[in-house]
Amino acid sequence: MQRPDQSSADLDWREGAIPVSRRFDDPYFSLNGGLDETRHVFLAGNNLPARLRPGFHVAELGFGTGLNLLALAQVATVPMRFTSFEAFPMSPDELARAHAAFPELAPLAAQLRDGWPGRRLTVGLVEAEIVEADARQALPAWAGRADAWFLDGFSPAKNPELWGEALMAEVARHTAPGGTFATYTAAGHVRRALAAAGFQVARAPGFAGKRHMSRGQL
Repeated sequence: MQRPDQSSADLDWREGAIPVSRRFDDPYFSLNGGLDETRHVFLAGNNLPARLRPGFHVAELGFGTGLNLLALAQVATVPMRFTSFEAFPMSPDELARAHAAFPELAPLAAQLRDGWPGRRLTVGLVEAEIVEADARQALPAWAGRADAWFLDGFSPAKNPELWGEALMAEVARHTAPGGTFATYTAAGHVRRALAAAGFQVARAPGFAGKRHMSRGQL
């Protein structure tokens, strides 16, 4: 097992409630409302829940607090799958502290934590698998294909490893025909990498005053 300083989330807490990664100097969710941001960027950005059907598969780069999974489970009305790649998972206590900011998700958050630190868990109607690994190594070996991607690594300026051309090409290779992605970032090099990988990339209005986000379809 790796030492905690290598494998843990390594957090500070802003205003007592918002986890901030010391490793990447970036908060895990928006200071202007993390759940609203998730709904705007990742759910609406992938036209969810309208596209959901039994067996629909969402994949994610960057599990973090699990907020995206919780928001997805809140709107899921059919059984579906979720796979997330996370190199630095939080501890159960850290998850509980982060989840306290979202009382409307409390029952689903309790289900998530009940399954933690197991890497296969059920939240609402969502069967989730958390792949604890660097996505650059794990995604090429993954056998799945996603109908929708949540690209939710830390800022490309602070976590460039999760936004490189090779990894975006793997995202496309592991996307079902007609599958989609959404992300909060509109960084030019990320958009170009996704376009080169085969996505039709579009800008959309960002969340809470942020001018743009990105979304696209394979």
